[in-house]
Formats: sequence, structure tokens, C-alpha cells
Amino acid sequence: MTPSPGPGFRFYEVQELLEAYAAHDYTFTDTPETPGPALSAYLRIVSTDPQRASNAVHQLDDILRTGLFSPEIADDIELLPKIEPPSGRGVEECLRIIREHLVRHLGSPAQQNRSLPRNKWEYRERFPELNQFLGAHFHQDFSDEYTSYAEAVDDYLSGASDADLDQLVRDITGLLAMAATDKDLKQAVSVLGMDVSPPSGISVRQWLEEVAGTVAERLRH
Repeated sequence: MTPSPGPGFRFYEVQELLEAYAAHDYTFTDTPETPGPALSAYLRIVSTDPQRASNAVHQLDDILRTGLFSPEIADDIELLPKIEPPSGRGVEECLRIIREHLVRHLGSPAQQNRSLPRNKWEYRERFPELNQFLGAHFHQDFSDEYTSYAEAVDDYLSGASDADLDQLVRDITGLLAMAATDKDLKQAVSVLGMDVSPPSGISVRQWLEEVAGTVAERLRH
């Protein structure tokens, strides 16, 4: 698994960009005219945060200017997902095609995407704190660690920062708005790491609304 980007990593946003390709069989499928499914997923994500696309362009420029195989950046390049270019096309050419799509996107950004994500990578990017909340506390070993849902929520609250709590409320609110049906919502929380059913007698939607209310109340105090 590729290490998560952190402060000081030279190509942190390019790493996130290439993780989208890793989620699509590690292959470039873009043409100069049309982004493939991996880049399309990334563009949907950065439509809500254009600065990320701008950072990716600057970092791609850095790579292309320095040279992908330059010893100067060899250690940083080693941290990036290993993506396979199509036959007859080099990696640097693929990166240039990606760059042009990003520049085009920044020049005329699409309307923010309101549809549900299409794969696990996109779900994690769209709802990062909800992924952390569900995956870390409502996994398949839930019953071995907690005696109740309330205990698991309290455990999360005890270690979360205000920024985490705010993000969780926004993630839940956004997901509930996007998931038009209970079936969509159940599939979404499953992809985000929830391996257990909600508390007896309430739906997933009702439970998430209750969690959002509890978290919002904590933020007010």
C-alpha cells in the first residue's frame, strides 16, 4: 500500500491523483480529448476544492520540469502508485495529458457533482471523516469492542478534534442529501466501512441523523 501523503511530501496531491488510477486497475485510459474513469473521478472530487487541482498541476509541472527519472526526485517518485501507461505511450506523456485536463478543468470548472461516488476511492475522498468514523468503530468486530452503539460513538467523540467533528457533520449531511433511497444509503455506508446494522428499530438514515445531532451538540459546548 502506498504511504499516505503527509506534510513535507513533495508530490502529495499527485499521490492522491494517482490513487484514483490505482482504484481503476493502475492504468491510464485518458486521451487528449477525454478523461478516462480514473481522472473523471478525481475531477469530480476536486470540483468541490479547485485548489487541489491547482496543487496537482504545480506538482506535475515540478515532476516534468525535473524529469520523472531524475535522481533528484527518485525517492519521492518511489512513493507514488505505480501506474501502467498504454502501449506506445510513456509515463511522462500520460502525465502531460492529465495536466492538460486539469488545466482545462480549472479554466472552466464543472458544476459541483451532487451524485453518489462510483467506487471506494471516491467515497473515501468525498466523505473522509465518515469513512474514518464507520470504519474504525462499526466494523465486523464491533460487538467485541463495544456494548452499545452509544459507547462506540462516545469512543469516537473522546478522540476527535473539533475539525474532525465538523467534517463528520458535513459528511453525514452531504451523504444523506445524495442518497435518495435507503438502498443507496445502505450501500454507501457499507462501502465506507460499516459492517453492522443500525441499532434495532431505526433505519440507517435515522441513525446517521441522530449521530449528526449528537456531534453537532458536542461542537456547541
